[in-house]
Amino acid sequence: MRLALTPEQEMLRDSVRGFLTAKVGTGLVRRLMETDAGFDEALWAEMAQQGWQAMAIPEEHGGAGFTMFELGVLMEEMGRALTPAPFLSSVVLGANAFLLAGSEEQRAEHLPAIAAGEERVALAVQEPAARWSAAEVTMTARGHGTGVVLDGEKSYVLDGHTAHTLLVAARNAAGGVDLFVVPADAAGVSAMRLETLDMTRKQAAVTFDGVQVAATARLGEPGAGGRALGPLLDLAVTALAFEQVGGAERCMEMSVGYAKDRIQFGRPIGSFQAIKHMCADMLVEVEAARSAAYYAGWAAATGDSDFEVAAPLAKARCSTAYLSVAAETIQVHGGIGFTWEHDAHLYFKRAKTDELLFGDPATWRAELAGRIGL
Repeated sequence: MRLALTPEQEMLRDSVRGFLTAKVGTGLVRRLMETDAGFDEALWAEMAQQGWQAMAIPEEHGGAGFTMFELGVLMEEMGRALTPAPFLSSVVLGANAFLLAGSEEQRAEHLPAIAAGEERVALAVQEPAARWSAAEVTMTARGHGTGVVLDGEKSYVLDGHTAHTLLVAARNAAGGVDLFVVPADAAGVSAMRLETLDMTRKQAAVTFDGVQVAATARLGEPGAGGRALGPLLDLAVTALAFEQVGGAERCMEMSVGYAKDRIQFGRPIGSFQAIKHMCADMLVEVEAARSAAYYAGWAAATGDSDFEVAAPLAKARCSTAYLSVAAETIQVHGGIGFTWEHDAHLYFKRAKTDELLFGDPATWRAELAGRIGL
């Protein structure tokens, strides 16, 4: 097991960081926060030209064929920059849903378009009163002639209001859960952007009112979609963990830089013991989180059986670390850190939202305990 980047992975990291430094700043992030879509179509197209959307899609489906670890390296840099793009929703959740549950025909139809950045996909699983879990799906899929009718509401759908395609979890007549491929502009589909704490990553409520789809819209065989949600969630929280590491590291860098530059009582505030300890604690949190994320990424990339343990561990550890470091960043910056104009708030709100996304740390610690037999 190797938890350091290879020379090729370092080149990938440097390339992504250089692109994002040139193209994405907090000024752009703030501007896109105020828009309904939350991302820039031209920037999304440039990402596709860089091959980012194709990163972990197999070559036979128009992708680059890299592993979850390389995708994680990309996500880490996107987290550093708070990159406003429907990447987690479309590339991590959407593409992997097709890979895990889709038929060969469905993969051939959708994956090349996702890889090219031409099709954006949103996964609609969670409902207003439920967690992100197949067991709590109440939305129904009832037979209607040769097709299926979908009725129900999904909430907290990442980028659900701007996606071209929705993958919708619904309970079938046999009691199992399927995923259905639904065009976002289908009759009876209504999406509304939600006002959330972190407006750098848009979420939506999507209503399905008598939406008719063909039987072939079901992803894979009956029940395949529901069975895929567990493994898919493990991949999602692993990718998110990498992103959280990137955000936490950027917060630490901001804090250390400010501690060196800010002068009080004739000396840099970083020379005071309390500030030193805060910055040292940040480093410990960042490196512990990186180890957890990289371990999960390695296990996913190699197919190691430890992945089922590493994924929940990474989500719990990285969520706690990011929020802690982001909160201490505000403290290090003092009064200016409490103002909305300071970038520390952007990272804190992303950290808090990421902590809850797909389940909070307590939920994932309980999941980890169950997986190891406790």
